[in-house]
Amino acid sequence: MRRRSKSFEIALSAMACAIAAGCLTLGSYVDFMLAAGYLLAIFALMIPLSKDFIWGHVLALAASVLLAFLFCGFAFLKLVPFVAFFGLHPLANYLEKRFVKKKILHLPCILAKAVWFDLAMWLSFRLVFVPIFGLNAATWYPFVERYFFLILFLGGTVVFVFYDYLIFLCQRSVNLVVARIRR
Repeated sequence: MRRRSKSFEIALSAMACAIAAGCLTLGSYVDFMLAAGYLLAIFALMIPLSKDFIWGHVLALAASVLLAFLFCGFAFLKLVPFVAFFGLHPLANYLEKRFVKKKILHLPCILAKAVWFDLAMWLSFRLVFVPIFGLNAATWYPFVERYFFLILFLGGTVVFVFYDYLIFLCQRSVNLVVARIRR
């Protein structure tokens, strides 16, 4: 097999960075599109991983967050969930798929990623959702505030397991699409 050139890695990473920065910027400007911006940025950052470019993914992630930070008028708090979890999660899945071969070891990996997700959601709730989106004015907020950790650690873990499985499937589909690029 022929070794891939550095220019190909740079081109894929630059494309992923441009798409991710655009999606993060759009999501930061339009509040109801924040989740969609995160999700499309995640898909874009899977592109370098489909060709085993780990450094390309890391540099594209850093550059896209930096560009989105500059384009959004220094609104870093809207990027906190992406920086804390969602941008790095495809890399964690890639490393798990590549290095964890025994099925029994996947359970501690899923549990570690679930704790990481729950902590990132706690940080996001405290720094982003309550102060920026004003969730403390919602009618259901007193109930959630009372049982916050129970809801977060039980509900968040169930949601994460489903999300993690879907991200594995999405990485597989990105791999199939990028495999058509001959290089």
